[in-house]
Amino acid sequence: MMTSVDTDLIRVLADPLRLRIVTLLARETLCTTHLVEETGARQTNLSNHMKVLREAGVVETEPCGRYTYYRLKPDVLASLAGQFAELAESARAAAENKRACP
Repeated sequence: MMTSVDTDLIRVLADPLRLRIVTLLARETLCTTHLVEETGARQTNLSNHMKVLREAGVVETEPCGRYTYYRLKPDVLASLAGQFAELAESARAAAENKRACP
């Protein structure tokens, strides 16, 4: 049973703006302009966050004319959720285990 979680991905998602972006993309595919409108972030700041999300494999891009659309990759989040589920199951199974103090 696995009891570790992808800490790099957690760091990526721990940023409040990136988590907001992921939440928005969970509902629909959006372009940069939409994300700027929805988050209130500056375009350059948003682009930096999108680069981090792309490099982490959380989102993929789709060019459309002069716009770039972003789509969430649900399998990445499902994998992370599975890791947490396995961690929770391990904790349930070990609830009665107590190491004796020396």
